[in-house]
Amino acid sequence: MTEVADMTDTTDMPEQDADRPEAEPPIRAGVVPVTAFQQNCSVIWCTKTKKGAVVDPGGDLDTIMGAVEKQGIELEKILLTHGHLDHAGAATELKERTGLRIEGPQKEEIFWLEQLQEQGDTWGLPGCRDCTPDRWLDDGDTVTVGEQTLEVIHCPGHTPGHVVFFHREAGLAIVGDVIFQGSIGRTDFPRGNHEQLIDSIRRKLFPLGDDITFIPGHGPTSTFGIERQSNPFVSDIAVGEA
Repeated sequence: MTEVADMTDTTDMPEQDADRPEAEPPIRAGVVPVTAFQQNCSVIWCTKTKKGAVVDPGGDLDTIMGAVEKQGIELEKILLTHGHLDHAGAATELKERTGLRIEGPQKEEIFWLEQLQEQGDTWGLPGCRDCTPDRWLDDGDTVTVGEQTLEVIHCPGHTPGHVVFFHREAGLAIVGDVIFQGSIGRTDFPRGNHEQLIDSIRRKLFPLGDDITFIPGHGPTSTFGIERQSNPFVSDIAVGEA
């Protein structure tokens, strides 16, 4: 599995071995849990350039920026998987603080991004602001972080414009609320679609490979192989495939 560190405890962050530069991975990722929903905000960075991105800044910006500064990362952009408040609620404020561009999600997510403040008021999460990305993303697009390129995979179902960010060489996917360890995203919110979500997981994510590590929007990391074998919602047994 690709190593993903808890950035709230930087003593756990892997350090480069100066005597083995070839062992340095092309990209690294750390998780900063934010908001009362304990959403996994991810910080990813190119190990060669130390340039990085914040993925899904739902809130607690001081905590996120503190973790970024401790690692000496130069942020280039903000990436969004989807428009729910715990993932995107602080994106506009972060942009205003830093001047960073917001890239993603897919344009159907405007449905959620234009009601972030309303979402925050409803769910008791103050500080949420409506958001307009600088760049909409679609299936097959790419985003860069330093010298690294991540593929964009449109995975609707939890929300209509949800995207996943995939770094093929590192075998790492940031999946938002599409799939979790032992579970899948909710589809009972407006414009959710259960069949669409299952199709996104089975036909777009699982074919990437059993050894792909994924960072979900909540909870621990897992691999697509583990979930394909044991996840009660999308495993081969659950859908009747060998």
